[in-house]
Amino acid sequence: MKSADIIKKYGQPGDEKNFTYMTFPFPMRIAWDKKVIATRTRVHKAAAPSLKAAFKEILAVYGLEKVQKLGIDLFGGCYNFRQMRGGKEWSVHSWALAIDLDPGRNQLRETSATARFARPEYKDMIDILEKHGWYSLGRAKNYDWMHFQFVKP
Repeated sequence: MKSADIIKKYGQPGDEKNFTYMTFPFPMRIAWDKKVIATRTRVHKAAAPSLKAAFKEILAVYGLEKVQKLGIDLFGGCYNFRQMRGGKEWSVHSWALAIDLDPGRNQLRETSATARFARPEYKDMIDILEKHGWYSLGRAKNYDWMHFQFVKP
Protein backbone atom coordinates (compact mmCIF):
# COMPACT_ATOMS: atom_id res chain seq x y z
CA MET A 1 0.00 0.00 0.00
CA LYS A 2 1.35 3.43 -0.93
CA SER A 3 1.81 6.21 1.62
CA ALA A 4 -0.98 8.27 0.00
CA ASP A 5 -3.45 5.40 0.49
CA ILE A 6 -2.42 4.92 4.12
CA ILE A 7 -2.76 8.68 4.75
CA LYS A 8 -6.34 8.61 3.45
CA LYS A 9 -7.28 5.84 5.86
CA TYR A 10 -5.03 6.38 8.91
CA GLY A 11 -3.91 10.03 8.82
CA GLN A 12 -0.47 11.57 8.50
CA PRO A 13 2.63 9.55 9.42
CA GLY A 14 3.99 10.47 12.83
CA ASP A 15 0.75 12.16 13.93
CA GLU A 16 0.70 11.65 17.71
CA LYS A 17 -3.07 12.12 17.94
CA ASN A 18 -3.50 8.80 16.12
CA PHE A 19 -1.42 6.83 18.62
CA THR A 20 -2.22 5.04 21.83
CA TYR A 21 -0.25 2.82 24.16
CA MET A 22 -1.02 -0.87 24.16
CA THR A 23 0.06 -3.01 27.10
CA PHE A 24 1.46 -6.36 26.07
CA PRO A 25 -0.29 -9.38 27.64
CA PHE A 26 3.14 -10.87 28.39
CA PRO A 27 6.57 -9.30 28.94
CA MET A 28 8.45 -8.52 25.74
CA ARG A 29 12.25 -8.46 25.77
CA ILE A 30 13.96 -5.72 23.78
CA ALA A 31 15.63 -7.65 20.94
CA TRP A 32 18.98 -5.83 21.11
CA ASP A 33 19.17 -5.90 24.94
CA LYS A 34 17.27 -8.92 26.22
CA LYS A 35 17.62 -7.80 29.84
CA VAL A 36 15.31 -4.85 29.16
CA ILE A 37 11.59 -5.60 29.29
CA ALA A 38 8.94 -3.72 27.32
CA THR A 39 5.50 -3.80 28.90
CA ARG A 40 3.80 -1.64 26.28
CA THR A 41 4.23 -0.06 22.88
CA ARG A 42 2.91 2.92 20.99
CA VAL A 43 0.60 1.78 18.22
CA HIS A 44 -2.00 3.36 15.94
CA LYS A 45 -5.30 3.45 17.81
CA ALA A 46 -7.08 1.75 14.90
CA ALA A 47 -4.72 -1.23 15.16
CA ALA A 48 -4.24 -1.52 18.93
CA PRO A 49 -7.28 -3.72 19.73
CA SER A 50 -6.38 -6.29 17.06
CA LEU A 51 -2.71 -6.41 18.07
CA LYS A 52 -3.61 -6.92 21.72
CA ALA A 53 -6.11 -9.65 20.79
CA ALA A 54 -3.50 -11.37 18.61
CA PHE A 55 -0.90 -11.37 21.40
CA LYS A 56 -3.45 -12.67 23.92
CA GLU A 57 -4.30 -15.52 21.57
CA ILE A 58 -0.61 -16.26 20.91
CA LEU A 59 -0.10 -16.50 24.68
CA ALA A 60 -3.12 -18.81 25.04
CA VAL A 61 -1.94 -21.11 22.22
CA TYR A 62 1.77 -21.27 23.07
CA GLY A 63 1.96 -20.46 26.78
CA LEU A 64 4.54 -18.07 28.19
CA GLU A 65 7.38 -20.60 28.42
CA LYS A 66 7.12 -21.55 24.74
CA VAL A 67 6.66 -17.90 23.67
CA GLN A 68 9.95 -17.13 25.38
CA LYS A 69 11.72 -20.28 24.14
CA LEU A 70 10.75 -19.51 20.53
CA GLY A 71 11.68 -15.81 20.85
CA ILE A 72 8.21 -14.58 20.00
CA ASP A 73 8.72 -12.16 22.90
CA LEU A 74 11.73 -10.47 21.25
CA PHE A 75 10.42 -6.98 20.47
CA GLY A 76 12.05 -5.07 17.63
CA GLY A 77 9.77 -2.05 17.67
CA CYS A 78 6.48 -0.67 16.44
CA TYR A 79 6.52 3.11 15.94
CA ASN A 80 9.50 4.51 14.04
CA PHE A 81 9.05 7.71 12.01
CA ARG A 82 11.14 7.04 8.90
CA GLN A 83 11.08 6.28 5.21
CA MET A 84 11.34 2.70 3.98
CA ARG A 85 14.89 1.49 3.69
CA GLY A 86 16.10 2.32 0.20
CA GLY A 87 12.85 4.02 -0.77
CA LYS A 88 10.98 7.30 -0.80
CA GLU A 89 7.70 6.05 0.64
CA TRP A 90 7.05 6.26 4.37
CA SER A 91 7.57 3.07 6.33
CA VAL A 92 4.36 1.61 7.75
CA HIS A 93 6.16 1.95 11.11
CA SER A 94 5.71 5.73 10.69
CA TRP A 95 2.01 5.27 11.45
CA ALA A 96 2.68 2.68 14.20
CA LEU A 97 0.86 0.18 11.98
CA ALA A 98 3.72 -2.35 11.96
CA ILE A 99 5.61 -4.40 14.51
CA ASP A 100 8.92 -6.25 14.27
CA LEU A 101 9.51 -9.43 16.25
CA ASP A 102 12.79 -11.30 16.77
CA PRO A 103 14.70 -9.21 14.20
CA GLY A 104 18.03 -10.88 14.91
CA ARG A 105 16.84 -14.24 13.60
CA ASN A 106 14.46 -12.90 10.93
CA GLN A 107 16.52 -10.26 9.20
CA LEU A 108 15.30 -7.99 6.43
CA ARG A 109 16.75 -9.86 3.45
CA GLU A 110 16.30 -13.39 4.79
CA THR A 111 14.05 -15.76 2.91
CA SER A 112 12.18 -18.82 4.09
CA ALA A 113 15.41 -20.78 3.66
CA THR A 114 16.91 -19.20 6.80
CA ALA A 115 14.33 -17.03 8.61
CA ARG A 116 13.28 -18.45 11.96
CA PHE A 117 9.63 -17.47 11.51
CA ALA A 118 9.44 -19.56 8.31
CA ARG A 119 9.77 -22.72 10.41
CA PRO A 120 6.70 -24.89 11.15
CA GLU A 121 6.67 -24.10 14.89
CA TYR A 122 5.78 -20.46 14.08
CA LYS A 123 2.85 -21.23 11.76
CA ASP A 124 0.26 -20.79 14.52
CA MET A 125 1.78 -17.44 15.53
CA ILE A 126 1.62 -16.09 11.98
CA ASP A 127 -1.87 -17.53 11.45
CA ILE A 128 -3.06 -15.77 14.60
CA LEU A 129 -1.51 -12.43 13.64
CA GLU A 130 -3.00 -12.66 10.16
CA LYS A 131 -6.41 -13.67 11.55
CA HIS A 132 -6.36 -10.40 13.49
CA GLY A 133 -5.38 -8.35 10.43
CA TRP A 134 -1.58 -8.30 10.82
CA TYR A 135 -0.02 -9.37 7.53
CA SER A 136 3.30 -11.16 7.38
CA LEU A 137 5.70 -9.77 4.81
CA GLY A 138 7.55 -13.06 5.13
CA ARG A 139 4.57 -15.00 3.88
CA ALA A 140 3.49 -12.35 1.38
CA LYS A 141 6.87 -11.58 -0.17
CA ASN A 142 9.36 -14.07 1.34
CA TYR A 143 11.55 -11.42 2.97
CA ASP A 144 11.45 -9.35 6.16
CA TRP A 145 9.98 -12.21 8.19
CA MET A 146 10.24 -10.09 11.39
CA HIS A 147 7.73 -7.55 10.03
CA PHE A 148 3.96 -7.68 10.54
CA GLN A 149 1.77 -4.81 9.43
CA PHE A 150 -1.86 -3.88 9.89
CA VAL A 151 -2.25 -2.73 6.27
CA LYS A 152 -2.07 -5.15 3.35
CA PRO A 153 1.30 -5.21 1.58
